[in-house]
Amino acid sequence: MLLFHDELIGRYMPAPSECVDWVRTCFLSKHEATLPPKISLHPQGSDFFNTMPCLLPAPYKRYGVKVVHRIAGQTPSLGGAIMLYDSATGELLALFDSDRITTMRTGAVAALAAKTFRRWGDVAYGFIGLGNTARATLLCLLHTEPATHHVVYLLKYKQQAEDFQARFANFENVSFRVVQTPEEIVRQADVVFSCLTDAPTLLCEDNSAFRQGQTIIPVHTKGFQNCDLFFDKVFADDRGHVCGFRYFEQFKHFDEIGHVLRGVASGRGGDQERILCYNIGIALHDVYFAHQLYEKLKTLDIPHASLRGAKPKFYI
Repeated sequence: MLLFHDELIGRYMPAPSECVDWVRTCFLSKHEATLPPKISLHPQGSDFFNTMPCLLPAPYKRYGVKVVHRIAGQTPSLGGAIMLYDSATGELLALFDSDRITTMRTGAVAALAAKTFRRWGDVAYGFIGLGNTARATLLCLLHTEPATHHVVYLLKYKQQAEDFQARFANFENVSFRVVQTPEEIVRQADVVFSCLTDAPTLLCEDNSAFRQGQTIIPVHTKGFQNCDLFFDKVFADDRGHVCGFRYFEQFKHFDEIGHVLRGVASGRGGDQERILCYNIGIALHDVYFAHQLYEKLKTLDIPHASLRGAKPKFYI
């Protein structure tokens, strides 16, 4: 078994634009994968452990499972690992630190959702929560559309808005505006990303603040449940992940983003539609990223470990 630690993954993680291509590939083949809904357990408060299995489409011969957790007070609060197996032999091929994979695939999916469902023409973006996921999302947007100038509103919180701007100081295709409240983000931005890992209350209670033609992408699902009841369309990466939502049966229209990308369902129908996109995070992306990295790096001098020695058929 190969051990892929974070520094190694960071050194060989593909460019953000390729990350977007990878998640698109996954959505297009999702119907060929075996993807049960994640299992989420809560040891205390809003902390969680999510267990996420996936069998990739048959030609890959890969099975994987990711365990990801969020524990308040830890740095970073999110962490996890991916186990990648050869599904033809049952061999455990590799163990991955999943933090960077999770962050980049999440940002890539958010960027792809924005490009898929935003209204046509010039748009302004807004970010609530300016951590690693927000950085990955903006990196994917900027790298996939280098000729487009992006106007981005940031919600001020401690020193994060200043740090965020400093991270992108060398990019010429983005400019920033800092605002003080989530409602200001909602009123100014055409596409709103919420990258908070926890939002115990609604981020904007005034439904009149949500603009015609707006796209809301709550990356970690919380904070915009009021939109469930009046937005024109709701999309998600997987029906099984959202069918238990309180207002699921009251969505005006629901479909999966993969169906839109494959052309078997319609996406945005006009500039006036308000669209909500819940990308809960599917193991298909994690396992595909792990598979691609494994294939790319397996011949390098990577640390090995073994969990099993030679055993006879009967060993008890």
